[in-house]
Amino acid sequence: MPRLSSEGLIALVAAMLVRVGAEEAVAHQVASDLVEANLQGHDSHGMQLVPRYVANVEKGLITPNAVAQQVGGMGALALWDGGMGFGQVVGRQATAAGIAAAREHGLAGFGLRNTHHLGRIGAYAEMAVAEGLIGIFFVNAVSGVPFVAPFGGADGRMGTNPICIGIPKSPHPILLDFATSAIAVGKVKVAFNAGKPVPAGALVTHEGEASTDPAVIYGQGPRGALQPFGGHKGYGLALVCEILGGALTGGGTNQPATPNDRGIVNGMLGILLDPARLAESPAFAAEVDAISEHVMASAPGRVILPGEPERRARAERVAQGIPLDDVTWGDLSATATRLGLPEGEIRAALVG
Repeated sequence: MPRLSSEGLIALVAAMLVRVGAEEAVAHQVASDLVEANLQGHDSHGMQLVPRYVANVEKGLITPNAVAQQVGGMGALALWDGGMGFGQVVGRQATAAGIAAAREHGLAGFGLRNTHHLGRIGAYAEMAVAEGLIGIFFVNAVSGVPFVAPFGGADGRMGTNPICIGIPKSPHPILLDFATSAIAVGKVKVAFNAGKPVPAGALVTHEGEASTDPAVIYGQGPRGALQPFGGHKGYGLALVCEILGGALTGGGTNQPATPNDRGIVNGMLGILLDPARLAESPAFAAEVDAISEHVMASAPGRVILPGEPERRARAERVAQGIPLDDVTWGDLSATATRLGLPEGEIRAALVG
């Protein structure tokens, strides 16, 4: 399994995106966010997506240099249209505007529609907590035939629909970022590429039988579906994401009348608030620290806070390089070759 440097991968992916029409700054932002996903251990949202991004630009499903445009709302509430630009760019633009509004009003909300894949939603929560704000995000995905079955169902009716909440805390924020499916669909693809099973309870066959075989989704036979996490609870949250991320923003939900042949299309509702407007800032920080220490003391070393696995993965991968399975690296390098990048430039990302 090859290992690659983050700097080398950013340069490689940025060069690939420039080849299909992205401006340098846009390409660098998208590449940096994709590599950051791999660094934090979320391989489902990293390099395995690059060939698909390139293909979607080539098909006209991504407008590479689009910027977010405000199309509605007023005051502390805004509605943005991403113009089917790269989500890592237009998502940051809408979130930055929401942060500025929250600074002014104490509380702000925004909707974002018509954007290509937003990537790791934790990136937007990280923007919020860096400014001392709490960030809450609900996202839906209309990206081809839906993958996630409702509780009790056997076929896909919804997207993986992530929820993310970031809370400021020193020295590291609390960052809760999860798909409402049992696992992200990208993790099923990573497992399929690596020839590994997925965790029990993650998949059902087209006949509704439990399975751990990623070929249920990516094989040649009748397609099964992802399960919601936590049974009816995850299903309920996924449905809420469809409504808040899709219906409320005007981006559409996974109901039959919504076109699902436009690539990876996301809608997002973001809520940003300044905790200092609700409580004395030192008291809030002290209370967050106290409850955090209290829960971790239940089993020191085993109970950790949301966001800690990502920090550990990042430290390890910065030091040792980012591991990519052979299929992902093969797809990435083959796409780079097809775009005309020299072999030396492609292999420069390899460690050792």
